[in-house]
Amino acid sequence: MLYLMLCRILLTLSLAAGCVNAQSKPKKVFVDLDGEGMAGIFHVDTQVMPITAPRYQESRRLQIGEVNAAIAGLFDGGADIVEVADYHSGGNTVSPIEIDKRAIVGPGRDNVMGLDRSYSAYVFIAYHSMAGTERGMIAHGWSWTDYENLWINGRKIGEVATRALLAGSFDIPVIMISGDEAVCKELRGLVPNAECAVVKWGVHRTFGYALSHQKSCETIRAAAKKAMSRLGEFKPVKIDGPIELKVEFTPEGQSKARYQRGDGVEQVDSRTWAFRGRNITDAWFRFWPSF
Repeated sequence: MLYLMLCRILLTLSLAAGCVNAQSKPKKVFVDLDGEGMAGIFHVDTQVMPITAPRYQESRRLQIGEVNAAIAGLFDGGADIVEVADYHSGGNTVSPIEIDKRAIVGPGRDNVMGLDRSYSAYVFIAYHSMAGTERGMIAHGWSWTDYENLWINGRKIGEVATRALLAGSFDIPVIMISGDEAVCKELRGLVPNAECAVVKWGVHRTFGYALSHQKSCETIRAAAKKAMSRLGEFKPVKIDGPIELKVEFTPEGQSKARYQRGDGVEQVDSRTWAFRGRNITDAWFRFWPSF
């Protein structure tokens, strides 16, 4: 009898300690920042190509406004830490002078983006849909110049799905996206209950309609707050292995590729390579480090 009582006491203490640990984990959010999904952005060459675009400085101001709105909304919703990674064109847009002082900021990182299980949520800001998307504003793949299409286990995917799966491999759920209506639909195909801040609507790839900058920032802040307040409702995006990642390069991209056939790496045709692994990160590491 005494033994049973001691077991019950130890079990109760163990459960209580687990609850304390779960509650003490800070709500840390990874914000993946791009540029083509901003309200008012319709052309690459004149607006979003770093340094060379005539309206690049204006685009930077639009971007900092939208990401600061997201940061504010996440803190409004209960975030403890917000980390921003600038993934637009190699991290050449966000200035630490202008970003919300509560956030941590850095350039986009390779491979699995520096992710680990300490993050509670993943957020996409100013994102675009994948190449070929109907009514997708400035829809494209991971790169304008280096590759055209990606498939995972035979399914064509874009940057959003790839990053969501990489985040999911660390049990990090995607909770929100901002961008055009097309990219919202793309994310909701993976995360049906994701919060979406739709700031523009495409007619075709380089023409559409957008909210004003002020209204887009209000929309993003409200969506971020709501997403953060619903944090417990989201589940990570996952896929069972084994994984085949197939990449179709552009002619320019293929000239840069430095892969050795074998050990899960196969050249399918003159511009397409397949990378196979036990899981998404295993397949991804076979592709990304060599490019």
